[in-house]
Amino acid sequence: MPENLPQSDLRDLSNHGLNPGGSIYWNLSPARLYEESFARGDGQLVHMGGIATVTAPHTGRSPNDRFVVRDGLTKELVDWGSVNVPISPDHFDTLRQDVIAHLNEQDLFVHDARAGADEKHGISVRVISESPWHALFAQNMFLRLGLDQLAEFSPDFTVLHAPHL
Repeated sequence: MPENLPQSDLRDLSNHGLNPGGSIYWNLSPARLYEESFARGDGQLVHMGGIATVTAPHTGRSPNDRFVVRDGLTKELVDWGSVNVPISPDHFDTLRQDVIAHLNEQDLFVHDARAGADEKHGISVRVISESPWHALFAQNMFLRLGLDQLAEFSPDFTVLHAPHL
């Protein structure tokens, strides 16, 4: 499978609302993601082959930044409070459009994977990021798929990741 699919490829991102002006890098190998990260100045190789990055000014996780759309489906299912902060569907739509507009101006790194090894309970996940090292993180977080699985891939869940927005 080609690692860098040109815009004219049959596989595009328009079904996610995206029409990026940059390159789309699809399911790159870890080595290529390292190379792309280093070429963009986004990290350096450290002892034993890891990658180190700097995320300043935000250098930790953001436990207070979890927002869930409050709608008819989630209203009674989510434990609302300081951990699960509600936002309206309209607010979500505005944020989503801002993210899409930003991602459309970037090179994108797409990683197709699976969350959960059990066929009965797992889901197909697509991560679309402007950051090669975040795509590498997604490779480590989710189960990698074989070429036959990638050929028939259809995401159940999509992450639009825009850390530089």
